[in-house]
Amino acid sequence: MFNKILAAIIFLSVYTSNSWGQEIGTAFTIIPLGVKGGDDESNLSSYMIAPKGSANYVCLDAGTINAGIQKAIEYKSLRGISEEIQRKKIKGYLISHAHLDHVAGLIINSPADTSKNIYGIPSVLNILKDKYFTWDAWANFANEGEKPQLKKYTYFPLIEGNTNLLDGTEMKVKAFELSHGNPYKSTAFLISHNDSYVLYLGDTGADEIEKSDKLASLWQTISPLINQGQLKAIFLEVSFPNEQPDKQLFGHLTPKLFFSEIGKLKSLTDGDAIKKVSFIVTHIKPPQRSAEKIKHQLLTENALNLNLIFPKQGKLLTIN
Repeated sequence: MFNKILAAIIFLSVYTSNSWGQEIGTAFTIIPLGVKGGDDESNLSSYMIAPKGSANYVCLDAGTINAGIQKAIEYKSLRGISEEIQRKKIKGYLISHAHLDHVAGLIINSPADTSKNIYGIPSVLNILKDKYFTWDAWANFANEGEKPQLKKYTYFPLIEGNTNLLDGTEMKVKAFELSHGNPYKSTAFLISHNDSYVLYLGDTGADEIEKSDKLASLWQTISPLINQGQLKAIFLEVSFPNEQPDKQLFGHLTPKLFFSEIGKLKSLTDGDAIKKVSFIVTHIKPPQRSAEKIKHQLLTENALNLNLIFPKQGKLLTIN
């Protein structure tokens, strides 16, 4: 009798483990806490991401936190109290660059947060350390910089091309430098769980405008993942309509430049493999008339028939 019970327990344990692993390995859950670029402080770049079936999220940038969580609760994308969700479900922050529309939520909400890592390339972490988490600007909640150091946050430097575990989650990350108004740097984060990937690009200019090869190098790296069907989604910004002069792009993309760069990526992939990738359009800047023009231009100029997604603050996305 004991042997039968033991065998049943082992079977259920293996079955449950395998089922859970398969579930969270086939898709990602994304909750946009903020989707805009520009001057709406309640809706700035920030995306919670976790493997489907997991409640262990990281934030891709952190322009808006609390207001976005409250909106997600309204949409029933999240359940609970906003402060507790930030404290318990967000396990760390991946910061692409240190402009305020990508870090303001992290800074303002830091007093109510819990201990966790801030991930970024060294040049980005240095700005947080030297400009924001200082006693003149705010308070130093981090483990480095001005004393006293409150040591709530731990700076975790990402070296380009290295893969690192994201503490408290089932995910890993690899960072790549981007050009955001040369010589200023931004970052792309390749997030993985098992054999599934999502690529998040912070603010970036096109190679032809930036006089850079950062995107070309990134496309070379990720194209095999597209061919193998492993790259599920790419977050890519479009900040201005096509009418914006090149000299006033300030390290951003237009619909025309968006499609130009993705065309280069497609040329590195097999057949229609790129059509299986979801493209999440980020950082559309106000005013509303300009935002509507950007969306119209993206939809009407989509000759590649890409799967374009326009995220809405608080509205849950599942990426398969």
